[in-house]
Amino acid sequence: MTREHTIGIVGGGIVGLAIGRELARERPGARVVVFEKEARLASHQTGHNSGVVHAGIYYQPGSLKAQLCARGRDLLRDYCTEQGIAYDECGKLVVAVDPSELGRLDALEQTARRNQVPGLERVSAEAIREIEPHAVGLAALHSPRTAITDFVAVAEAMAREIRDSGGEIRLLTTVTGVERRAGGIDVVAGSDRHRVDRLVICSGLQADRVAGLADGSRGPRIVPFRGEYLSVTAAKRDLVRGMVYPVPDPRYPFLGVHFTRRVTGALDVGPNAVLSLEREGYRRSDVSLADVRDIVTWPGFWHLARAHWRTGVKEVVGSLSKRAYMRLASRYVPEIGPADVVRNGMGVRAQAVERDGTLVDDFRITHTEGVTSIRNAPSPAATSSLAIAEHVLREMGPLL
Repeated sequence: MTREHTIGIVGGGIVGLAIGRELARERPGARVVVFEKEARLASHQTGHNSGVVHAGIYYQPGSLKAQLCARGRDLLRDYCTEQGIAYDECGKLVVAVDPSELGRLDALEQTARRNQVPGLERVSAEAIREIEPHAVGLAALHSPRTAITDFVAVAEAMAREIRDSGGEIRLLTTVTGVERRAGGIDVVAGSDRHRVDRLVICSGLQADRVAGLADGSRGPRIVPFRGEYLSVTAAKRDLVRGMVYPVPDPRYPFLGVHFTRRVTGALDVGPNAVLSLEREGYRRSDVSLADVRDIVTWPGFWHLARAHWRTGVKEVVGSLSKRAYMRLASRYVPEIGPADVVRNGMGVRAQAVERDGTLVDDFRITHTEGVTSIRNAPSPAATSSLAIAEHVLREMGPLL
C-alpha cells in the first residue's frame, strides 16, 4: 500500500468488533475506526444474550449460518483460551416430551448430523436422566460440545486488540449519514464528518436504518422481539448441570423457552419472544413511536401477524404470567416451578422480515460501492462472530 487506508465500522457489538479485529490483523497498513452510538461497547444484543456457544444443531445445511457457526465455534473456543475468558462445554439436551415432537426431533437430528455437530448423540429417556438427573422426556439429542461463555468479555478483548493495533473506537458517536465523495466515504455523525476508504455496517437493531443510509434500501425491515429471562433461585439452580432445550418449531427462528447455565454459576430460564415496541427497550413499558411506526407501516409485519397471531398471543400470556411462562419450562424439569424463579432482565432480538412477511433466517450480508452491510445477524452471530469476520474480509477483497 502507498498510503494508510481507513476502514470504518459502524457498531460496537461483537460482530463489528470481530470484523475490526480481523481487519487490524490481516490488513497491515489499514487503520480501523469503530463508531458506536452508546457510551459503552456491547450494549445491546451482545450484552443481553444467553451466553450460549452454539454447536450448529439447528441451521439449514449449506447455509451461511451452518458454515460460519461451525468455523466460529472452534475459533471462539481458541480465542477464549488465548484471552483467559471463561468457556465451559457444559453440553445441551434438546428434549422431546410429547410423542408429537418425535418427528421433529428426527428431522433435527438429520440436520445436526449433516452439519457435523461434534459428539452428537441420540439418547433415550433413561439416558436423559444420566446426563441431567432432574430432566424428563421421551428422547433427546445430546450435544456435549455446546458451551457457554461471556460474550461481553469477548467483545472487550477484541476492542483492546483494535486499540493496540493503532485503531480507534469512538463512543457516543451516532452515525446519521453515509455520503460517497471523491476519494472516499464520509461517515456523518451530527455535525462531524469522518472520511474512510471503506465502510462496514454492523448495526444490529438499527441494521436496516443505517444500511439504508448507504444504499437507500429499507428492506428487509427489522422487527424487534423482546426476550425475557427468569433466574432460578439458589436453592434449585444446581438441578440443571448444563442446558435443557425444547424441540423448536421449524416455522420460527426462535428456539423456545429453555434452561441455560451461565458462566457465573447462575441458571436462567428463557427467553420467550414477544413483539417489542422499542428496538432498544429493556423494560415492558418502553415504547418508541418511531419504532412502532416502522413496524406498522411495513407490509411484512401484517403478513407475519395474520399468519402467527395465535403464537403471539401465547407469548404475551407467558410474558404477563410467571405461572404460564413456567408451565412450558417445567415440562422439562418438573422440580423447578413458578415459586423457584425470579424475573431477571431481558434482551431484544433484531429479526429481519421481508416485505411478504418471511422471517429472514440466514445471515444477510450485502455490498454496495465500498460499503458492506450486515443486514441480518441473529443467533448464532455471537458464536460465529470470528468466522463472520473472516467471511466479510474475503468478500471485501483488496483495499485498492
